[in-house]
Amino acid sequence: MIKDYRPYYIKKAWYRLQHLYVRHKLSPQLTSLGKHSFIVKPWHIEIFGSPVSIGDNVTLLGCSDKKTRLTVWSDKKNIKGITIGDHVLISPGVRISAANYISIADSCMLASHVYITDSDWHGIYDRSLPPREKNFVVLEENVWVGDSAIICKGVTIGKNSIIGAGSVVTSDVPANVIAAGNPAKIIKQLALDKHIIARKDRFADINKMTQALESAEKEFLKGNTLLGWVRSWLFPKKN
Repeated sequence: MIKDYRPYYIKKAWYRLQHLYVRHKLSPQLTSLGKHSFIVKPWHIEIFGSPVSIGDNVTLLGCSDKKTRLTVWSDKKNIKGITIGDHVLISPGVRISAANYISIADSCMLASHVYITDSDWHGIYDRSLPPREKNFVVLEENVWVGDSAIICKGVTIGKNSIIGAGSVVTSDVPANVIAAGNPAKIIKQLALDKHIIARKDRFADINKMTQALESAEKEFLKGNTLLGWVRSWLFPKKN
């Protein structure tokens, strides 16, 4: 891991810059954005169309080489679009494309390059136009989708279930299972007698979590100076 040479006050200024961008550029494109969102590099997060609603305490990550895209594209009125619940984690490179309705419930986690779509986007026989049928996608509470997985139209994934990396999900997945493959099949049943700790359980007390993160960052950046930070840019040390 590359050492962070920034003084703590510089990093806090960086967070404020991101917050300003979210408030003035990203949030106006959304139907709603909940409280205490943690959005990293929001200039690499792209919103197309509406409605797109995001809940509280969401972690939304962007990256220059992995744009995160939330897209609603439809010629129909009064569609539900994209709804994202509380405490959801969306990693860099995730694409969510809705022609009708995609629902992502509380505490879901989407790894990098996950693609979720509720449409084929072209008719099978008339490929000049979008398909007429309406579909939707539902991820129930605490679903975990692995790296580069694809969730196709009409799919519901049950509570607590895990989708393996690189999987292609073309049909419903029940609750409390692990599914993987192309097309995805159930490969394991989760132990129902074991308690699953979700993101909303771990991060429910936002004030306590914020204080813990601030204390950790202050300790991690302790001793850093502005001159040392500039020197690290001009004359980076090996290792």
